[in-house]
Amino acid sequence: MSLRVDWRASTSLVGTVLKYLAVTLVVPVVVAWRYGESTLPFLATAAVAVTAGIALERLDPDPNINDREGFLVVALTWLAVSIVGSLPYLIAGWGTASTLATPVNALFESMSGFTTTGATVMGDISTDRHSHALLMWRQESQWLGGMGIVVLAVAILPKLSVGGAQLMDAEAPGPGIEKLTPRIAETARALWKAYAGITLLEMLLLYGLHLSGMAPEMTLFNAVAHGFTTMATGGFSPEARSIEAFSAVVQWAIIPFMMAAGTNFALFWHVLNGDWREPFEDPEFRFYVGILGALSAVGAGLLFVDGGLASATTAPASTYPAGVDGDVIAHTFPVAGDVESALRHAAFQVVSIVTTTGYASMDFNAWSGPAQYLIVIAMFVGGSAGSTGGAIKIVRWLIVVKSIRRELFTTVHPEAVRPIRLAGRPLDDKAIRGIYVFTLLYFLLFLLGTLVLAADAAIAGTELSALEAMTACAATLGNIGPGLVGVGPMNSYLGFDPASKVVMIGLMWIGRLEILPVLVLLGRSFWRS
Repeated sequence: MSLRVDWRASTSLVGTVLKYLAVTLVVPVVVAWRYGESTLPFLATAAVAVTAGIALERLDPDPNINDREGFLVVALTWLAVSIVGSLPYLIAGWGTASTLATPVNALFESMSGFTTTGATVMGDISTDRHSHALLMWRQESQWLGGMGIVVLAVAILPKLSVGGAQLMDAEAPGPGIEKLTPRIAETARALWKAYAGITLLEMLLLYGLHLSGMAPEMTLFNAVAHGFTTMATGGFSPEARSIEAFSAVVQWAIIPFMMAAGTNFALFWHVLNGDWREPFEDPEFRFYVGILGALSAVGAGLLFVDGGLASATTAPASTYPAGVDGDVIAHTFPVAGDVESALRHAAFQVVSIVTTTGYASMDFNAWSGPAQYLIVIAMFVGGSAGSTGGAIKIVRWLIVVKSIRRELFTTVHPEAVRPIRLAGRPLDDKAIRGIYVFTLLYFLLFLLGTLVLAADAAIAGTELSALEAMTACAATLGNIGPGLVGVGPMNSYLGFDPASKVVMIGLMWIGRLEILPVLVLLGRSFWRS
């Protein structure tokens, strides 16, 4: 039986995306010139991207895709872009003691970047050991992956706009991207304009704080770097201590931008077109704000009562060892009874984890047990549909809650007909069933991934606690970044066995594509039926 998928058309479109990926390497090249660093890693990568892209395009000069090809294009695009994106790390680390000089580590860092996960194997993150240009490529890769590589391609490449609907549906197979305009390419451009505009606004605000003297550490380089990764809900930072390295005013300033990144970007389009009421009438947005408010309030209460530490302290600061080189970094912890500090750290960490950004305003590894459990719960919430956030997503939880309420009601009133509504519109059973299936698959993959990580650690003779394995799996599958214990916000994934890193690379890829576009490729019916 012949294949029912036009793989030539699919790989041809992947080639088109790869070819134009070379253009994005202009940013690290400019940064390299600015700081007098080598441009070779980026120019060589650009050459590879263009060559590979042209070669793949020739497989089908005039591709035509349907739904099946859309799934294949999206899955292969994210994999191919991450592989090519790993080349700057490999080339820059060639012949050095860099942790990124091995293919597995380089691919891990690249996949973590493009999928906006934020988990790192870089070890020591500083401009003393890595070039400014390489760190900026790391940041830019997250921004490119934030709104979606394929959505960007549909927005700017006429060749992909013909099958844009299939591609965008495949990239966001769940409650995904709302068609805002008659043409899907116009919708993609509208989303990217909002995304780029808010990113630029954050960069200007952060650098403005530096110029005002309120944030001396927030240089132009840091402002651009953190603007890239906030709106992408990525969490990479050129600072080893993440956002803890900056003043309290910077931490407060970043919180609303993380919230914006976790919001459905279609709402920004409605607001910019004069419909200011749309966000307040949207049930998902109200539920999203309510979840963030409730979890932040609980977290603030825990931090206010005992400072949130494993053992309560009255001292304003503590030291906590971090880094692969045995460095000891001073960390400032909230003090019991300090309202501002408790509110700031609780709100920052809850918003960061729920939106899957992964920034850290402090090392929550040192929080008390209940406060750490709050972080674990937040890891399974996720951002809104149509946002750059990962994990399960708010709208799915909203439908699950509505389903539970309906079941409770119909148990008491078995003759009643009570459809589940969202924004006043009834949802059909197929959509609800899809949400149940996704949520079940998500937890099954989480459990399976945790088991594989624990088993590999046992085989390799590596110490790995249950909490560390669980949060490492949740953080990579949900594209969150930091977990707890050895994968906490001030640590890294460097100590994992290569096999475990490969597993987590797969989890990041599957999680970013929301599971189904990858899993359908594994079925025989996709290829032949």
